[in-house]
Amino acid sequence: MTGVPGGTGVGWRSGVAAVLDDVDGLAFHEVIAESLRPGAVPASLRRRPVVVHGVRLSPGSPEGVDPGRVAHLAACAAATGAALVSEHIAFTRAGGIEAGHLLPLPRTREALDVLVANVTATRAELDVPLALEPIAALFDWPDDEFDEAGFLHRLHDRTGAPLLLDVANVFVNARNRGRDPRADVDALLAGLPPGAVAYCHVAGHAADAAGLLHDTHTDPVPDAVLALLTHTVAQLPVPPPVMLERDGRYPPAAVLRAELDAVAAAAGHAAPCRAGAGAGHGAGPVAAPAADGPGPT
Repeated sequence: MTGVPGGTGVGWRSGVAAVLDDVDGLAFHEVIAESLRPGAVPASLRRRPVVVHGVRLSPGSPEGVDPGRVAHLAACAAATGAALVSEHIAFTRAGGIEAGHLLPLPRTREALDVLVANVTATRAELDVPLALEPIAALFDWPDDEFDEAGFLHRLHDRTGAPLLLDVANVFVNARNRGRDPRADVDALLAGLPPGAVAYCHVAGHAADAAGLLHDTHTDPVPDAVLALLTHTVAQLPVPPPVMLERDGRYPPAAVLRAELDAVAAAAGHAAPCRAGAGAGHGAGPVAAPAADGPGPT
């Protein structure tokens, strides 16, 4: 098992740290590794269990993972006492060029071999499990050999790495391709053993002028994504830990707390926000977006 506490968590961002400190019922925080200095972990982040979340390891890169980035993940996990590290099934660099964004992998045997080798190398340097998150992507590569569920099943079979299931990513990927998000969740979970899902993400999205949905992390979680979360939880042996991702355009604290309670209700968790808690931060808007968010993932 991954050791992530059951219940509802939220991504720790410095711009909302004071608000989150007032929410006694939060189960855990996730912190972006690239925003953290292991020698200077904020006191606010030490209040709860932590998952370290990387966004620039690039485990899909054919040239391999950067030992320095792996060492940073390990150092962040040690400094925060994290029970789990998570990263994305994606690449951010190739041929010495940094894309600065998570890019989808071609779902081929060759890419799977690269991913398995890089995941294995990374796990060898970590003292805690490594969970892997499928990303939101606007396109698929023309030479894909597997659908997403088939690719993820093979990845889990070969690595045993637990899954960070981003329900919002499943939703936007399915809708952008004209599929039923519930069917995609069912296909994915049908090929995984019980306990393979370490935890879930939820986030908001927005549509562009062409109608494509973008995983923004700056919009409220819509009811349709919450309904998909409830559907997902119903397919699992026990409700998994679930985390709200917010990376900017933070709402007033009372609205943020209501959103956390809505996420918890959809996941079958106890409400993390007690009535009357956080009065000192409930009336006004939260601080401006901080620079420690990852952007859409």
